[in-house]
Amino acid sequence: MELNIWSLLIVHLVFSTIKANPSIPEIAKYFGTKGRYEEVNPHLLEDILAVNTSILRPPSPTCRPVHLTAIIRHGTRYPTGIIFKQMQKLYQAVKRASYGKESWVREIQTQWQMWYTDDMDGRLARKGVDDHKHLAVRLSKLFPSLLSEENLRGGVIAFISSSKHRCINSTLAFTEGLTELWNIQDQKFHLDVNDALMKYFEHCSKFVKEVVRNPLALTEVAKFMEGPEMRKVREKIADQLRLPYEDITAEMADAALNLCAYELAIKTLNSPWCLFFDQHDAQVVEYANDLRQFWKRGYGYDINRKSSCILFHDVFSRLDKAADEIKYGQRVSEVATIQVGHGETLLPLYTLLGFFQDHDAPTSSNYASQIGRTFRTSDVLPYAANLLLALYDCGQGDLRLQPLVNEKPVAFPGLAEQPDSMPLYQDVKEHYKDLIQGCDFETECELFDRTHVM
Repeated sequence: MELNIWSLLIVHLVFSTIKANPSIPEIAKYFGTKGRYEEVNPHLLEDILAVNTSILRPPSPTCRPVHLTAIIRHGTRYPTGIIFKQMQKLYQAVKRASYGKESWVREIQTQWQMWYTDDMDGRLARKGVDDHKHLAVRLSKLFPSLLSEENLRGGVIAFISSSKHRCINSTLAFTEGLTELWNIQDQKFHLDVNDALMKYFEHCSKFVKEVVRNPLALTEVAKFMEGPEMRKVREKIADQLRLPYEDITAEMADAALNLCAYELAIKTLNSPWCLFFDQHDAQVVEYANDLRQFWKRGYGYDINRKSSCILFHDVFSRLDKAADEIKYGQRVSEVATIQVGHGETLLPLYTLLGFFQDHDAPTSSNYASQIGRTFRTSDVLPYAANLLLALYDCGQGDLRLQPLVNEKPVAFPGLAEQPDSMPLYQDVKEHYKDLIQGCDFETECELFDRTHVM
């Protein structure tokens, strides 16, 4: 319930900010995984380094943070080649329209130029560098005893990244945010590239076969793309262009929203492409993308969440190590772990932990009842999205764990009622006991069933 309240508050704040800032499209809160981090945290539009330390409320003044694990999505990137092809198809359709019904359509036809080039393919944009530099500074303000100059220089902060260039460059940007903050010019810091951990989804054979390469895995998505809600959006775009309905596909409607999103995220423009949509249209396209994420990375199939077992165990092994060092009066050897990956890295882990689960699964036929869903990638998976797990030592063996999503405290599903409560670390481990004792990556991801081996 708390997550629903947070979602409503975010929508209210974003809407208020947009009304006061006409440079932001009114549909910006429906961009899904192409959304800016600032739409999730609108106060950052006023001050990109703003931090509210009061959101962390330890149960006792004696509590102190001793370890932070941060799993972060890369920053704002350029479109990938696949997305660009759909954008190009739509752009060509707009250009061949005899004349636009609206002035902004004529603006696209006569003034707008396709600025994407092949060498940009999914690469980190300048805005993406800033996303991580600013996040690094904010986290150092939120956890000053952990992300400190002394700890950085002392080598007790670890940096791990996917091998993808946008992730490596995001991680480097994060470290730059810290070195520039403290004017460190005489030292370089090690970056561990680990695809087994940060791109585990590519190494889970069962997931790859049964979901990624299974043409039937996204049946619900395909049905919705051809369904009545999406058809109305396509027909509206065709009407605006005075083109036959069959000339505008569902993929092209998605491309129009992507063009609006990229123009805002990368160029800070309220693009004419945004005017193809009103709020309802944008919500429909957002839902199509959320359906895809749900069935391909979220709760749709059990193997989606189980593919993240290796990352789950890595997280708890780091927390256990820090907890043991505290227990035996030792200095914590790794006070912070900064792990940079993809939306595909975070979403299955969120699912494994039970976050953002609604009562009913989204399908091709229940769009209307899903408007208030918590599984909204616009809220949880913007660029630079992050899951933070902060371990606190409250003395006398009292260790507590605080989860935060996108820098806001949340509750472990089914464990605590209030998002600002910090449950005992032992209670968290008991809550996830079955996963800690099981959830073996190799077993879950193998393609054959051991029970049938004679």
